[in-house]
Amino acid sequence: MSIEIIVTPDRPDTDKIGPDGVGPVTAGRLRWPGGEAPCVLGRGGVRTDKREGDGATPVGRFALRRVLWRADRLPPPETGLPLQPIAERDGWCDAPGDPAYNRPVVLPYPASHEEMWRDDHVYDIVVVMGHNDDPVVPGMGSAVFMHLVRPDRTPTAGCVALAPEDMLRLLKDCGPGSALSVAGPAVSDAVACR
Repeated sequence: MSIEIIVTPDRPDTDKIGPDGVGPVTAGRLRWPGGEAPCVLGRGGVRTDKREGDGATPVGRFALRRVLWRADRLPPPETGLPLQPIAERDGWCDAPGDPAYNRPVVLPYPASHEEMWRDDHVYDIVVVMGHNDDPVVPGMGSAVFMHLVRPDRTPTAGCVALAPEDMLRLLKDCGPGSALSVAGPAVSDAVACR
């Protein structure tokens, strides 16, 4: 089944206003027709002008391409999206000058990359989102996924992160044509808090 998933950043925390105004919002709510859940966003907040390395979650609508998972740790998630197990040598290129930028690669790989096979559990389930992939534009951000939260719920490097049980509930409702939309920051909220 095709569903629309909406991510809404939380309102700025007015108790944490610094001298330069409100800091980046790194948490939000993810809603879909079958439920809702808290989510963690990028350490750089939510931005309309996403760039490589800025730590921001990009604003926009992104198709859900496929689900990657650690078959040595979990059974395949129930979903209508295409599934692919993560292998020990799987990586994802994040070097803007490399021809494989924002594409999967096999490790070892000479250019900068993310390792998909991790010791922690953050990439035990990864949903590949259609961010900067059709076409790929160097420097506009890579490896923007939906994945699992860290136990301490620290911000991501620009991805959307969910608790394992919430990810599994969401994936049951997803199928071809499903998309995730990240809403822009609430400019009026940020201005009002200054």
